[in-house]
Amino acid sequence: MNSTREANASTTVLVVDDLDANRYAMEAVLHRAGHRVLPASSAGDALVKLDTGLRAGTLPDAALVDVGLPDMSGFDLCRHIKSHPRISGIPVVHFSAAAVTSADRSRGLDAGAEAYLTVPVEPEEIQAVVRAAMRGARSRHDAEAQVDRLSRLAVGIAELHVAHTPQELVDLAAAGAAELTGGPAVAFAFGIDGMLYVGQPRRALRAPDNSARAAVALLLQRAMAGRTGVRGLLAPAPLWPPGFLQPEGPGGARLLLARERVDQPPVCIAQPAYSADDPEMALCVGQLASSLAVSADALRSYAEERRVALTLQRSFLPQRPPELPGAEMAVRYVPASTSAEIGGDFYIALSTPKGLLVGVGDVVGHSLDAATVMVELRHALRAYVADRPDPVDLLTRLDRMLQLYHPEATATVCLALIDPRTGRAEVANAGHIPPLVVAGDDTAFAAAAGPLLGLGLTHPSASAVTIGAADRLLMVTDGLIETRGTDLAVSMERLRLAAAHAPPGAGPLCDTLLDCFGKRDDDVALLALQLDGRGDGAGGSGFSRRVTP
Repeated sequence: MNSTREANASTTVLVVDDLDANRYAMEAVLHRAGHRVLPASSAGDALVKLDTGLRAGTLPDAALVDVGLPDMSGFDLCRHIKSHPRISGIPVVHFSAAAVTSADRSRGLDAGAEAYLTVPVEPEEIQAVVRAAMRGARSRHDAEAQVDRLSRLAVGIAELHVAHTPQELVDLAAAGAAELTGGPAVAFAFGIDGMLYVGQPRRALRAPDNSARAAVALLLQRAMAGRTGVRGLLAPAPLWPPGFLQPEGPGGARLLLARERVDQPPVCIAQPAYSADDPEMALCVGQLASSLAVSADALRSYAEERRVALTLQRSFLPQRPPELPGAEMAVRYVPASTSAEIGGDFYIALSTPKGLLVGVGDVVGHSLDAATVMVELRHALRAYVADRPDPVDLLTRLDRMLQLYHPEATATVCLALIDPRTGRAEVANAGHIPPLVVAGDDTAFAAAAGPLLGLGLTHPSASAVTIGAADRLLMVTDGLIETRGTDLAVSMERLRLAAAHAPPGAGPLCDTLLDCFGKRDDDVALLALQLDGRGDGAGGSGFSRRVTP
């Protein structure tokens, strides 16, 4: 009995009855059980006390409400309480000496009450009913709080998976932890370069310096030395530098560290050391830290793959302009933005005994594999040209090469073999955007089409195109013009119009188009060529090259 009384010592019961004698009697019963009592003589008085408690954060834990109140029935008062979201969790117990029929009891329960007592009633029953009502309310509150906590955790984890950079990742993790706990939080993760990224949703009063970052980085590495999974740790003030958390209490920090593999650096979510030690909340924050570790590993893997692919792409771009007498040529290569994957776009320009061979291509897909296949295609193309530079034959041989060595890969390639003396070009196209002959108002795409490489399909004969003295031949990869949700034909017409009004020269044409279409989420390769030495091969040869990192 004493243990029950001690448990009730922190609870308050609102007693609403207009008869002083009845109210005093109820108060005495509840006092004996260890409850504090908040008396109210009417429904209006009860609502005032509830409003005061709501403002002060001291709402009662239960309400004993007489059915027959003078200003409002107890049923209506119960409905009012249950309709208010911020006080609807208060359990209501009706009591009455007059309304004692089953219909009365049903009416009270339908109004939202948890129980209904008919007076006279034994004190022990009153105490037991109040305890049961509060116990049920606590269970519902705990369940609702757990659902809310798990919902916030799910949102926080989901947001981590859309981060594109380490800084964005730790910012989202810190914001998710702060939303989950309702207090300040800081997230830490290492990038591929070993740099410690810090996410702080709330601005610190004192910005940490580089030495503080170094101290935290060392602490995290030592705390997780030889460990995987999630680990909780309390870092006292001497080990935890100031500035990462708002100094709202004693120094130090409560850390939740995580990592998936021993060969990967750890991540951490830190909270102030004075934050409440809540095992269930710590479990949720630990889950968030574990997801942060997975996302950080994925970003590092992606960054490493992108670095290798980009290095590979750049290393195989022409380092010296080929000798193309009688032609001015410009190429532009812009790798995908940092938020996108590396693709397999490439260009090629070769001088052959039968003329100038130029082309662009794109391996389908975005990965290191796509970049590797791109390199093999360029090497194979250069080797095949030495044997026979016919564009259709080259596409057929590249198609067989893909089927033999990369049966899962496909690619688009467009090649043009140009006679600089006559301006005649033979164009063979394998699923690529056809070349554009830029000739002012007569600017038009070449009528050249064919199946993708890698499918084993027959390629049609080459299309004949004539490049006039003032004309320019433009070849691009789809990364320049493709936009999600926009028909490709619309984008091609936009390209045609922009090229038709571009200033003279091969280089200005490429630069105008890059400015026109803006930053893209895919690799972009452009090649523009203008013949300037028709017939005798005289005249200067120019080559304008720019690769944008």
